[in-house]
Order: sequence, then structure tokens, then C-alpha cells
Amino acid sequence: MEKEPGNQTHFVGFKLLGLSTPPEFQGLLFPLFLSMYLIGLLGNLLIILVICSNDILFHTPMYFFLTHLSLADIGLSSSTVPKMLQILVSKTNTISHSGCLTQMYFFVVFCMTDNFLLASMAYDRYVAICRPLHYSTVMSYKRCLILVSGSWLLSNAHMLLYIFSISGFSFCASREIPHFFCDVHPLIKLSCSDTSYVEMMLMFEGTVGLLGPLMIILISYIFIVFKVLKVPSASGKQKAFSTCSSHLITVALFYSTLIGTYIRPSSTYSGTKFSMASIFYTIVIPMLNPFIYSLRNSEMHGAMRRLLRIWVASLLPRWSSF
Repeated sequence: MEKEPGNQTHFVGFKLLGLSTPPEFQGLLFPLFLSMYLIGLLGNLLIILVICSNDILFHTPMYFFLTHLSLADIGLSSSTVPKMLQILVSKTNTISHSGCLTQMYFFVVFCMTDNFLLASMAYDRYVAICRPLHYSTVMSYKRCLILVSGSWLLSNAHMLLYIFSISGFSFCASREIPHFFCDVHPLIKLSCSDTSYVEMMLMFEGTVGLLGPLMIILISYIFIVFKVLKVPSASGKQKAFSTCSSHLITVALFYSTLIGTYIRPSSTYSGTKFSMASIFYTIVIPMLNPFIYSLRNSEMHGAMRRLLRIWVASLLPRWSSF
């Protein structure tokens, strides 16, 4: 249904209203979110550095996917959090038209890449547990490269559909977005143009884009569970499930917030609930992922120790020269 065009205006920018929190809490949010952002940024950079500096890990499918997942997490938080921190500390909450579309583009690209990579990692666990004799053939470096490249390309193609549609929208007199970054739902709600086509595309293509990979994950783990239950020893079952635990935790955290946020009509959009859910998958999950994948991982611990020894050994000659 076409919206009333009476209050249309030439677009000059948007005002991001940020988080609707009492003023007395605003001063606490900046150091809290800055700390969480920096922990996530440094943790994911460390994951990438450790894996890329270790040839064995880099050519192991699970860690190859983890490198790109960490890269996507860095992009996901970096596309949104710095603007939110700027709003909290300087009260500068305006964003240009091009800036808004650019932020929305990169946010959705990194979010969808996370989505596709989690499905690729589930498939990797399925092959490793259910078809171990064929693992090196099925999950070859070439196959992994195709899965990773496909994840990035599909994410970009997914977002280009929305960018081309939304860039032609006219907007009403109110350009206030009740959120801390530009996202698809708030922009659609502000538009005075006929948004029915984009909303239909968002529901259909967004549902397929989110639920498709989730179905791959669920089916992979159904086969994994049936396979592991046939293992006679309790230690064998525990070992098999332990290789999947990190991935399962990330999947549960990621999809529990994302599906409830995006698989709904724009008319049901609630700024406060949307912002709270967005904090979880733009700040909390990227911060937690490095801990989830490294705390109980002996291979990552060993690679970190080796990297630390190399770093210390490279510094010792410099220290001795003083």
C-alpha cells in the first residue's frame, strides 16, 4: 500500500536517536561498550593472526572458516559500534544519506557472511564425524575456498538487492531513526514511497537467506547426533560432541536474536526491542566468539604459545643490545 506523499522532502540525512536509556546511564554505556568492542576486536584479530601464522591450522577447514568468521565479526561490530560510541560521547547523531546506505550495506554483508559461514562450519563438522574416511577429499582446500568465496559473494548480492531498492525511496518529514545505526526495517518505516515490494522481498529473501543456512545446520547436526549415538564408548561420544560444542554455542547465540529481529513485517518494528537485540549480535557475540573458540581448544592454545615464543625470541636480541 502506497504511503501518503504529502510530507515528502528532499533527503539530506538522518538523525540516529541511539539507545533509549535514562540520561544517568549514558555515562556508563560509553566505557562499557568501548571495552566490549575493543575486547572483541583484539580477540578476533588474535584469532586471525594465530591461524594465519600456523600453516597447519590455516589449511585445516574448521580453522580456515574460523578465520573468515572472525573477519566478518570484526566488520560486523566495526560497521555499527563506532557510530554508536560517537553518539554517546559527542551527541553528534546525524548521518548522511550515502553514509546511512553505506553503513547498512556493510552491516548486512558481514551479518549474512556470518550466517553462511556458520552453515559451512556445520557441514564441515558433519563430514568430519559422519564421513571421516572421505574428509580430506570432500573438505579439500579448493572446496573450502569455494564455500568461503560463495559466502562473501552471496552476502554482497543479497544486500545489493536492498540498496538498489531503498536508494530510490522518498522519505517523510521525520528523518529520526529510533536506533543506533541504519538498518533496513527503520528505513522502510520512514519511507513515503510504496514499500510493499521491498517488504515482500525482505520477508521472502530474508527468510530464505537466514533459515536456509539454519536448516543446513540443523540437518547436519541431526546426522551428527545419530552417528555419535552409535559410538559404543562414553569417551568417544564426549570427544565427538566436544568438537561441535563451540560451534553450537555460537549458532544458538547468533540465530536466537537474529531470527526474532528480522523475520517479521516492518509494521511490527519496535525501536527499543530492536536496539537491545542489535547490541547482542553487534557487540556481545563478536566479543564472545574468540573466547568460545579458544578457551577449551588445545590446538589454539598450542598455536598461541608457539606464536608467543616466536615473538619473545624476536625481541630478545633487541633487548640484549641495550
